[in-house]
Amino acid sequence: MSDTPTRHAAAAGDRATAEFVSHRELLFSVVYNMLGGVADTEDVLQETWLAWTRRSAGTLGEDIDNPRAYLVRIAVNQALARRAGISRRRETYVGPWLPEPLATGAPETAGSPQAALSADAAEPALRNESVSIAMLVVLETLTPLERAVFVLHEVFGYPHTEIAAILDRSPSAVRQLAHRAREHVQARRPRYQADRRLQRQVTERFIDAALGGDLAELMSLLAPDVTLWTDGGGKADAASRPVSGREKVAKLISGYAANRLPAAVDIRYRQVNGDPSVVVFADDSPTAVMVVDLDADDDKVTGIYLVTNPDKMSGVAPQDAPGDAERAAR
Repeated sequence: MSDTPTRHAAAAGDRATAEFVSHRELLFSVVYNMLGGVADTEDVLQETWLAWTRRSAGTLGEDIDNPRAYLVRIAVNQALARRAGISRRRETYVGPWLPEPLATGAPETAGSPQAALSADAAEPALRNESVSIAMLVVLETLTPLERAVFVLHEVFGYPHTEIAAILDRSPSAVRQLAHRAREHVQARRPRYQADRRLQRQVTERFIDAALGGDLAELMSLLAPDVTLWTDGGGKADAASRPVSGREKVAKLISGYAANRLPAAVDIRYRQVNGDPSVVVFADDSPTAVMVVDLDADDDKVTGIYLVTNPDKMSGVAPQDAPGDAERAAR
């Protein structure tokens, strides 16, 4: 009996895997920005992989002119289909919900801004397309289609005609979705990218003041209308709703640092969703992630995002950085 069919099937499988691996970083980044969760993103990529292998089985994918476009289309539509289930879960979520933090750079050494720059240089370009925690919070207020169009066009540079093909909509409908999404986002978060060195310096001063109980220094760093969002998911210490106002936020942060942190913690500075951030480790496991958002005019802290939900730590765990191309096909 000839083993030609077996060899053909093996070759098809190898080619399908290679194609998927080569585009996995892009797929992860697109889907993560659409959903805001690492676990949901990994599930969508698994579904995309299964759909891709079924489609390419026996053909070596030769009948697919553009595997990249085909894979993005599968992944985006799988992500859209998953949104309904995610929305139902949010209805019973305990306290404020924040996106799952995603490490986008190598660990940094405290006091070394050069480390942040070298991490940027070494990091795969697409991983840095993961938008900030603050922007992801704004994107949660868009409709699923508006968010898909915004992510594909504004973050990844897809033209409206390509997005129309991905979403099976007309180009004019996509342009309308893009216009609404852009206006909505601009109204809530004007485009502003803080200098990373400055953001890192403010973050370090903030942590030093919090750990040292220096309430006056904390107050000097905060904008009058600063808001603190804490996401514990009912599984870790967190405020039940956002807290606003300089004095309230300063006292809450100071109290958290003094009374709720474990006795022995390791404060590490990392890039999270593209921003200089703080990851708190206890027993070599991440227990909290904090990101500060700065005002465009005076560089005061206007937003603090603190994630303590243990279920949202996988994206910053050093042994399990998501999005690695080598973990592509499972």
